[in-house]
Amino acid sequence: MAERLSASRVEESPELQPSTSRRRYKATNMAFEEMVEMVSILRREDYDGKKRTIPYTRPNMRKDKIMSSIVTAFEQKFGTKRAKEQLRKRWSDLKTREPEQYQRIKKLL
Repeated sequence: MAERLSASRVEESPELQPSTSRRRYKATNMAFEEMVEMVSILRREDYDGKKRTIPYTRPNMRKDKIMSSIVTAFEQKFGTKRAKEQLRKRWSDLKTREPEQYQRIKKLL
């Protein structure tokens, strides 16, 4: 019984056993410059596929590759690490919930 209790305490202790899951970055507010950079890359790469008459083959793989390039660009240019999921969510929010912010960014570009 004592072995069982000590084993369960070890499992509950986060500092003793490192997580094997993907590393998660804390979602922080994006600076306006970061949003401008993200929108410029997404528009240049035709992330939504609006510029093309024929649909892309494997659009999800293509979008994932574009998001990966944005993550590396953010690390190089701003020194911040962002998750692809966080960037996808921010892009979606800009287009649907914050159209006036999106229009301001498009004007700059």
